[in-house]
Amino acid sequence: MTSDNQAINKRKKNNPLIEIVFNIIIPSVILMKFSGPEYLGSVAGLIVALIFPISYGIYDFIKAGSLNFISLLGFLSTLLTGGIALFELNVEWLAIKEAAIPAIIGFTVLMSGFFGKPLLAKLLLNSLLFKLDTIYDALDARGNTQSFKQKITNANYLLALTFVFSSTMNYILAKWIVTSPAGSVEFNEQLGEMTLLSYPVIAIPSMLMLIGIFVYVIKVLTKLTGMKFEDMVNAE
Repeated sequence: MTSDNQAINKRKKNNPLIEIVFNIIIPSVILMKFSGPEYLGSVAGLIVALIFPISYGIYDFIKAGSLNFISLLGFLSTLLTGGIALFELNVEWLAIKEAAIPAIIGFTVLMSGFFGKPLLAKLLLNSLLFKLDTIYDALDARGNTQSFKQKITNANYLLALTFVFSSTMNYILAKWIVTSPAGSVEFNEQLGEMTLLSYPVIAIPSMLMLIGIFVYVIKVLTKLTGMKFEDMVNAE
């Protein structure tokens, strides 16, 4: 067994359901139902709600042994949300923060394409998933290497557009739902509602876009290499 295949076996995949529960459902329920004065109160309710995504982020970091760029931004986003509420800043800052995080990621993706090192290729085309040497040899044999690079660059721009969508929708959702002053019970409740709605309104459409980009890349690979999908992936 190769070292890459050993890495695949050692790597434990995160359970999407657990991620949703810790990062969305539990914080939303606490903010919407238990941050009133008769329960935790606005400040304690917010702190308890934020403990769950922060704790999960720390757990994921310890388990993975590293923290990637996107995970780091997500962690900082959670801390900034808490800071805006605890320091009772203008709620406009929440909308700006919600839009800024995916905008930063999208800009990074876009710039990686301009510099000839598409981030999509680094994320998707790695030796843990694909037999890269076999794929590149097949591309070279057919004289399609340059064509493939151009297709990947185009797909990378599409990836950047998904973050533009996310940034825009985050801002609209925050402006639409969170209108009460930061630090108030109403702010916590609206923050919980926004967090809960962000999954079906933003996360799921973005995920479908990512799946579409993945399918596009696979079709490009099979066409330009002449290989079947099962022959390109690491089966073990």
